[in-house]
Amino acid sequence: MRSQSIIKFGEPLECVEVETPVPTGTQVLIKIEHCGVCHSDVHIHDGYFDLGGGAKLPMGGMALPHTLGHEPAGMVVATGPEATGVSVGDRRAVYPWIGCGQCAACLRGEENYCPRARNLGCSSGVGGGYATHMMVPDAKYLIDYGNTSPALAAAYMCSGLTAFSAMKKVGDLGPADEVLVLGAGGVGSMGIQFAKTLFGKAPLVADIDDGRIAAAVEAGAAKGYNTKDPDAAKTLMADTGGGVYAIVDFVGSEATFAFASQTVRRGGKIIIVGLFGGGMAMPLPMFPMRALTIQGSYVGSLDDTKEMMAMVRGGDIAPIPVETRSLDRANETLDDLRAGRITGRVVLVP
Repeated sequence: MRSQSIIKFGEPLECVEVETPVPTGTQVLIKIEHCGVCHSDVHIHDGYFDLGGGAKLPMGGMALPHTLGHEPAGMVVATGPEATGVSVGDRRAVYPWIGCGQCAACLRGEENYCPRARNLGCSSGVGGGYATHMMVPDAKYLIDYGNTSPALAAAYMCSGLTAFSAMKKVGDLGPADEVLVLGAGGVGSMGIQFAKTLFGKAPLVADIDDGRIAAAVEAGAAKGYNTKDPDAAKTLMADTGGGVYAIVDFVGSEATFAFASQTVRRGGKIIIVGLFGGGMAMPLPMFPMRALTIQGSYVGSLDDTKEMMAMVRGGDIAPIPVETRSLDRANETLDDLRAGRITGRVVLVP
């Protein structure tokens, strides 16, 4: 079994070769065929998350070497004696947001909120999909993607699920309510597609890159705004008759939150999804005076994933651009993502 792994935070990934593991109990061994590259991988690779004001959340507790990759899909090549529901040769995407199975969150079906998470590719000691093989603890985490492109199905395990779960938090729209997708990268692009299906209307989109805005409008967004334009917020307020009901921020930076807080209407919502980093400050009286809801959204549950993939298999969601690259280009891909040079999603192929 070969992997591209973190040996030292902030340094290039290195090829690591170990003996291929043998599944026991309910475990399932997957031969990885595709694994998406997510911006969270960049933060883990760097060794910290930016909290703003010079503060950092370090990954110091993570054991190294560590194999990234939480958007995997592949073929079942071996099963433990207690594994049920899959057979050798089945091709599945892998739900990576795995909890302890015993805490309050897990018992609510919200393993993605588990305080003792065993997230594939993200938690210490749990290898991910930047590899030729990976071990999945139970077949219930294997998702049937039907006739969907396997590369795209892999990307749905984080970026798609994150977009879907965030859009579900918007709730019901009134007849004149608008939704703004803030950030038209890979996750934002999926958010546009889910918004169209969930709400029956195209969302607005905002970004700092005219090329991504144009691609988003071509993919179905109603109208685009470049947040570098000093009049963008004023124009958006005028276009929406006083502001947007729900803004889903797929970047999560100080600049995007500032834009969102300027353009959300009274009684509206800002749903923060992205992990770019930074800090925010707002006078507390503004929350009740503006009746403002600010909510975080972190990936999604296993049930969310099944609901999302049923929509995808049914042909209700238009695909986003996906580029495949060989696994040995993992370092290059992380650098491209870090520099904002990727539109859509890049998926690694061992």
